[in-house]
Amino acid sequence: MIRAATVDDAAQVAEIYIGSRKRHVAFAPLVHSDAEIHCWVQQVLIPRSRVLVVEEAGRIVAMMAVSKTDEGSWIDQLYVHPDMTSRGLGAALMEEAKKELPQPILLYTFQQNQRSRRFYERQGFVAVGFSDGNQNEERCPDVLYRWEQKRPKGTAPNGGRATPHGNSGATEGPPSVS
Repeated sequence: MIRAATVDDAAQVAEIYIGSRKRHVAFAPLVHSDAEIHCWVQQVLIPRSRVLVVEEAGRIVAMMAVSKTDEGSWIDQLYVHPDMTSRGLGAALMEEAKKELPQPILLYTFQQNQRSRRFYERQGFVAVGFSDGNQNEERCPDVLYRWEQKRPKGTAPNGGRATPHGNSGATEGPPSVS
């Protein structure tokens, strides 16, 4: 079941983030302590941004944080419990983002994170920019991905609905997306 995260979910969300980063993104070591990440998730990420979780049998097994800016919508964080990968959980969250968020949808991942890059590309995202990593805390080269649903010629973006603007800044802080 996909649902909005609450502050009561903070410990589980933080553990998914930490566990996934340590197991699958070890080449980009965390620059903040586990305690700092727990605090950031509880006091910043969940209260100030839209965070969705996948819950199975009363346990959170995946999370996604999203935001909106003038450039488009952003998937700021997307992590699956390290023991629960390759089960469609990330894809389910991605489908939710595609239904819910105004287009385009943007995200960053590390260039070296081949597993995530293949996942995003299977989801229809296209690499539109590469950097040397000087703008992320880990200082690891990253890649900017963009997704926009192809629409019939002559139709308005987002089905003609207004696109909200303004980034809450909620995901700025300790962790960066992988």
